[in-house]
Amino acid sequence: MKLEEKKSAPSLLPAKTKARISVIFAAVIGFYILSTVKTGATIGDLLDGIPNMGRVIVKFFPPNFNVFVHIIEPLAVTIQMAIIATTVAAFLCIPLSLLAAQNVTSNKFIYTFVRSLLNILRTIPDLVLAVIFVGLFGIGVLPGILALIIFSLGILAKLISETIESVDMNPMEAMSASGANTLQKISFALIPQVLPQFVSFVLYVFEINIRASVVLGLVGAGGIGIVLSQQLKFYNYPNAMLIILVIFVLVVVIEYISTKIREAIV
Repeated sequence: MKLEEKKSAPSLLPAKTKARISVIFAAVIGFYILSTVKTGATIGDLLDGIPNMGRVIVKFFPPNFNVFVHIIEPLAVTIQMAIIATTVAAFLCIPLSLLAAQNVTSNKFIYTFVRSLLNILRTIPDLVLAVIFVGLFGIGVLPGILALIIFSLGILAKLISETIESVDMNPMEAMSASGANTLQKISFALIPQVLPQFVSFVLYVFEINIRASVVLGLVGAGGIGIVLSQQLKFYNYPNAMLIILVIFVLVVVIEYISTKIREAIV
């Protein structure tokens, strides 16, 4: 009696798909190896640097809690910078988002121009903007706020314009048929659909600005970052560690609050 041949299970992916995935995987590995060779960044260098990392980290402990009173004011300035920049960017992004939405702006020239402008804003890093404004206005809070406004505007306008392009256009078409003007269509048909995502994106950018404002302070753009930079330059590692811990707690608290707000709105 002949044994029945076991049939192999059919493949989940076609042969062409398997070959394509294999080629892509090989290309990614190849680029990784090439980048490692060209930059000279190897796992061996990382392993060699771990003992030095440990020796440096030990210098940061224990944190010096005695300086907590002295960092309250610059920490408050950092929060205020993020609030001002986020608020101004939120208002400025509204007209830009409408002009950058293809389903709202029928003029191709205006649409292309605004889209290109937003791409340019997102291309320039916030740290570069801070350096430029520090050179123009000097060390202080104003350069940091201006850098954060431009940085936030590029992110918010892009996210909200894409949200506008994905809304249901039937309410706007119905209002057009009933004789409503553009402002009425935006106010009563578009804004109610976009508002929850708008609030969510604004809170998200506010979280980013809290982190970014700390980094901008390292180049003299105000806030707690200036104090952190000074402590590191003078090798006051315990003081710097306390500042890092306070910033960490601040970011976690703000992220938790904004998450709860987003969950309540969206």
